[in-house]
Amino acid sequence: MKKILLINLMALVLPFISLAQQKQAKDKGYFKELDKGFYEKNILRGIEDFEEPKTELPKRTAYKIDLSNRIVPTSVDEFTGYWKNNPISQGATGTCWSFSTTSFFETEVYRITKKQVKISEMYTAYWEYIEKAIRFIEQRGNSLFDEGSEANAVTRIFKKYGAVPLDAYTGMKNGQSYHNHKKMVDEMKAYLESVKQSNSWNNDLIVSTIKSIMDFYMGQPPKTVKVDGKEISPQQYLKDVLKLVPDDYIDVMSLVSESYWKKAEYKVEDNWWHSADYYNVPLEVYMEVLKKSIRNGYTVCIGGDTSESGFDSWSNVAVVPTYDIPGEYIDEYARQLRFSNKTTTDDHGMHLVGFKELEGKDWYLIKDSGAGSRNCSKESKNFGYYFFHEDYIKLKIMDFMVHKDMFKDYLNKF
Repeated sequence: MKKILLINLMALVLPFISLAQQKQAKDKGYFKELDKGFYEKNILRGIEDFEEPKTELPKRTAYKIDLSNRIVPTSVDEFTGYWKNNPISQGATGTCWSFSTTSFFETEVYRITKKQVKISEMYTAYWEYIEKAIRFIEQRGNSLFDEGSEANAVTRIFKKYGAVPLDAYTGMKNGQSYHNHKKMVDEMKAYLESVKQSNSWNNDLIVSTIKSIMDFYMGQPPKTVKVDGKEISPQQYLKDVLKLVPDDYIDVMSLVSESYWKKAEYKVEDNWWHSADYYNVPLEVYMEVLKKSIRNGYTVCIGGDTSESGFDSWSNVAVVPTYDIPGEYIDEYARQLRFSNKTTTDDHGMHLVGFKELEGKDWYLIKDSGAGSRNCSKESKNFGYYFFHEDYIKLKIMDFMVHKDMFKDYLNKF
């Protein structure tokens, strides 16, 4: 009898011992020698004036987590997800904000209408450059003009300029393999700097010149698009075909530096127009809304840091190593610390499209337009995707966009 009681007791206790041991397991890091990735092997070689280096570049190393003792997802097939277009590359541009948010809205169109559409990312980017130039003029040069922006730039552009399908505007010349905005942006920045130096604030001339530079590199955006044999405006395409209402989407963040339950500014460079329309909530609410959304048929557009040692693009995995901070200690203060001391930076926008549970924690399937998620084989199902552990989202993803229906329980608190 005593033996049976002991066996039963051990059966009850062992899982907790195992769990405790699991929590105490420590990650190790190592210096990983990096091979040339998708950016070097494909994107650079797809740029018109690319020249092979005359001498072999030195090998690069990066300090990365040793994943050999971690149980991690290995395939997109493991995830519960929703309809989305296949991942496409943003090329050699800093327009992840447009690619990720456009992907998000394509999935929203399918959720709302069951239509499968492909929306032009570069139509939005074109008019965003124009809006940056306008603010540069208004602020007499005291405004950032560069490639980056935020997810809510897309809703702002949609409201003012509408949207068009990809086949109506690719933003690339015939025969061009990948987007490349470096020369174009350098030219626009040099021109705007000359305007600032000469104090020649001719508004119409400046905007016209910026348009002419972009028209040369990207082509002119269409004023109408043809749908079912009928010519309609980009605004009509947004409203009548896509059925999107930009005001139905909100941006959520969680920062101790701002008051909870108030809208606040997300203070990063790419929020160049200083939008203060971010709903700031406690971290537990932030995670609750995200988890609820992806389990109820709503995907999420996310933005945050991708420069950590626990972010391994070669394995398509992002985790928080214990040598950074153990998972049980990740809270609003740990999150704020990293944002304040700039070890968490506003690097990249992505589209969260699926989830799975593993060892009692969520993993999220992330659709990506950047080069890193393409370091695996082109034939791999994982090409263009990442697998993010929920702790990584909790600590390093600074904001997300979602349909307001997933936030309705909290709107009255603002």
